[in-house]
Amino acid sequence: TVVNAGLSGETTASGRNRLNWVLNQNTEVFLLELGANDGLRGINLNETRNNLQAIIDMVKEKNPKTRIILAGMEIPPNMGPEYTAQFRQIFTDLAEKNKTYLIPFLLKDVGGIPELNQDDGIHPTKEGQEILARNVWDVLGPVLEESNNL
Repeated sequence: TVVNAGLSGETTASGRNRLNWVLNQNTEVFLLELGANDGLRGINLNETRNNLQAIIDMVKEKNPKTRIILAGMEIPPNMGPEYTAQFRQIFTDLAEKNKTYLIPFLLKDVGGIPELNQDDGIHPTKEGQEILARNVWDVLGPVLEESNNL
């Protein structure tokens, strides 16, 4: 069973605030895909990092056996190279620190490619979504296989 608990336009802060509802369900695998909207809005990087860490902590506290997959995100360079690079590094750092699985860049082979994105330039088309699904499956598939073998 898959529960899509995402909301369009959500930031890490709003995801953190809604997390208790999500954690009321028995969760074997938790895919954490938040942060892009923080980066696009120029939210303080420490706030984004702290919110993501708090979500990871809450998931682990609720069920230490839940396997967490963190979806890495990148943003366009309009916030400047330093902000952009530091934003990208948040996901790698948190995955290493918390020993979570990591999708290095959720939009790999989709982000920045006009024909794979809608007119807004950031949301994938149907074809882009198919590539995005493969990016997720590259990490999620082995995690589910591991679950079946436990």
